[in-house]
Amino acid sequence: MTLNGRAAPRIGIAATIGLALGGVLLSSVAWAQKGPDATGLWLTETGDSKVRITRCGSGYCGTLASVSGPGLDAKNPDASLRGRSLVGVEIMNARNASGDGFEGTLYNPNDGKTYAGSLAIKGPNVVEVSGCVMSVFCKRQTWKRVN
Repeated sequence: MTLNGRAAPRIGIAATIGLALGGVLLSSVAWAQKGPDATGLWLTETGDSKVRITRCGSGYCGTLASVSGPGLDAKNPDASLRGRSLVGVEIMNARNASGDGFEGTLYNPNDGKTYAGSLAIKGPNVVEVSGCVMSVFCKRQTWKRVN
């Protein structure tokens, strides 16, 4: 075979297959390293709120996208914020990668308190959110992806 009047180098079939497989493996490794992504809209375990999770820092933050009921931050410890709408309030700040998830804080508008919190991605459509007092007393919720 010639290429531009010169003899083209011969590449054996084994080398061609090796190059093709190498490309597939590299793309698979890149995909595996990325893993599941928690960005999107999530329905809380109780089904009465939706939280929009976005990337922030090296982790994730979550903002209330919809709530049931009056939707006011009535239990906020800051009296000046008790009349604000809960929609748009950041309730999760899990910026720090840790083990199999992300750690940070969770704000619970039901009692107006902020807890040590974590987010673990359990699959493409499931996350587990946990809030703890003194790292001993913890409550967990499983959220399901809406979109």
